[in-house]
Order: sequence, then structure tokens, then C-alpha cells
Amino acid sequence: MPKREQTVQEPSGVLRNTGRGYKAFHPNPLPPVIHWSPGLIRAMSDADTRLGKLAGEGRRLPNPYLLIRPFIRREAVLSSRIEGTQSTLGELLAAEAGVAVARSPDDLREVGNYVTALEYGLQRLKSLPLSLRLVRELHTKLMDGVRGYHATPGDFRRSQNWIGEPGCTLAQASYVPPPHEEMMDHMSAWEKFLHEDSLPPLVQAALMHYQFEAIHPFLDGNGRVGRLLIIVLLCQREVLPLPLLYLSAFFEATRRDYYDRIRAVTEHGEWERWLHYFFNGVARQSEDAVSRAERINALLEKWRMQAAADSSAVSVRLLDLIGSNPFVTPRNAEERLDVAYNTAVYGIRRLERRGILQQVGDSRRDRVFCAKGILDILEEPARLKPDS
Repeated sequence: MPKREQTVQEPSGVLRNTGRGYKAFHPNPLPPVIHWSPGLIRAMSDADTRLGKLAGEGRRLPNPYLLIRPFIRREAVLSSRIEGTQSTLGELLAAEAGVAVARSPDDLREVGNYVTALEYGLQRLKSLPLSLRLVRELHTKLMDGVRGYHATPGDFRRSQNWIGEPGCTLAQASYVPPPHEEMMDHMSAWEKFLHEDSLPPLVQAALMHYQFEAIHPFLDGNGRVGRLLIIVLLCQREVLPLPLLYLSAFFEATRRDYYDRIRAVTEHGEWERWLHYFFNGVARQSEDAVSRAERINALLEKWRMQAAADSSAVSVRLLDLIGSNPFVTPRNAEERLDVAYNTAVYGIRRLERRGILQQVGDSRRDRVFCAKGILDILEEPARLKPDS
């Protein structure tokens, strides 16, 4: 191993010359010393309060798993968009309903893998706590058969990676994480911090996320895995009974701030600014999720009353499908509801006459219908300011 040269002590770690013509950053073990200003305390309190309301609403929803499905897919789309994937939520939902869409299959596969990884991780928590083993399993699901698959899915890196402009060299990189020979020491310390339950869950989630990105343990997929881990950790800490909080919408809408806050921790030890930003994201996304869930649930309840007034049992059952995916086809409804094709068509026509469903496109064969009222709520931009 090349001889290392001087080190530079930074506020949140050590910048060490590797002896290979570049320096690598080694983050200090968590947790850091946090200076709790009145403003930071208020930000955490606001986030806790609004997250608690979201958890309460989740427990009161008559059929929460109906809404979790499209919410998870919204998170998958926005997390993948940060990495450059262009798929929209409507395209993903349409594809899952069996509709042919113009979007690249690679883009849809990447987003679909995020959904698979998140659902797998939440289910896996029942038998395995958040750990390095679970992180590797999540990475395997995420990278299965997509661009970057060459980056050894499920394996921590065995070579140096870096962050910078496309085509830049290690010497030109804007950030270089710990060399792979020492990376596992950092990951072991990170795993130990995961088992620490003396810190408030939101503080632990914020610190955990930064540290994971600073170590950058995979050759590809670090950003997506790091955002996944926030949800998994909050569910493990039982802050949320269901996965209804998704921060990727906030990170994507404030992308420059996200990267600036991460960099400020590394270069200047500005933990408080990162925590304030993270808490604000939790508060805003908790508000946002409550609003979307309440409006979707109210819409579904209104439609159920209309379908019941038509004495159409199949239309009522169709609304459960629409709640989990606003796109529906007669063939999809036939299979999902286990009814005759003509019965599925009859139920769809009933909902179409009520204005609940609208046909998408002009095709007379393989017709596709959409509950635009629900899709519009799901596709609204994230709210970044507090409700007045």
C-alpha cells in the first residue's frame, strides 16, 4: 500500500493524502457535537409535531395500504429523477397497469427497482434490523439489471470512487470518499451508530444519511440507497406505522440546497445547517403527505357513495384498484377482480359515466382509463413552504 502523507483535520473528519496524487475524506465517527440553538430546537419540534400528525393520520386511514402503493411509487420516481432518470409517475403507474408507454424501458426498470427495494426493505425489517447486510440486500434489489449493473450489485466497492464533473479524474474530483482499503472501518462504525437509540429518531436519520453519502460505499446507487435508508430507519424506530413520509420530493425540489448542505458539513462542519434543512424537509413533506392522503381518501369516499347509488358492486370493487393505481384497463380489472371481461367493462363504463374515469388516448382496442382526480393529486409539485 502506498505510503500516506500529511493529513488535514477538518471539522467533520480528516482529509488525508493517499500518496496516489489525490486526497480522500475520512468522516469522523457519529454522533458529532450539535449546538442546539433556539431556531434548531424549534425546527426539530415542528418536524416532530407534523410527523406525529402524519403517523396519526396513517393509523386512522380506513385502508392505508391502498394509499401507500402510489405514495411509494411517487418516492421512487422523484428519488430516481435526482440521479437523472426521466420517468414520470403517470408513466410508471400506467406501465404497471399493463399500458404500453413511450418511456425508455431502462428508466422504468430503474424506478421499478426502487419500489422493489423499498418494499423489500420494509418487509425485511420484520426479521433483520437495519444493518450492513440489509444495506447490501437493498443495493442488490436496486441495481438488478439496470444501468450501473456492472457496479457489483450487493457488494461494497473494492476500488476508489469519486464525485465530480463527467469525465473528471480523481485529482480533479470535487469529493473523494475513503479509499476502499479503509472504508469498512467507517462502515462498521456507521452500523454501530444505526443501533444507537438514545438520539431522537429524526436526528439519527439525518446524521445517518449524511455519513452514508460521505462514505459512498458502492460504486453506483449510493444516493438512492441513502434516501431509501431514511424511510427504513424511521419505520424501524416506529416513528411511522406506515411508510408515508418521502423526502425525495423535497430533496429533488431543493436539489442545490441539498448538495450545498451536504458539502458544508464535509468542508466546514456545519451540522446545524444540515439538521435545520433536514427537519424542514420532514415538516414540509409530512404536511404534504397528510394533505394528499386526506384529499385522495375523501375523493374515493365520494366515488364509493356514487357507485353504491348505482347499485354496482363491481364499480365499488374497481375503486380499490383505482386507489392503488389510477390507471385501469378492462383486462387488468378482469384479472385483478377475478370477474368476466364484460363485467369489468360494465363497471368501468359506470365509473366513466360518473366522470370518475376518463379514457386515455383514442384506441378502441386495449382501452386505458384513468382517474385523473387521483393522478392530479399525486403529481402535484411538492410544497416547500409551511401552510399559513
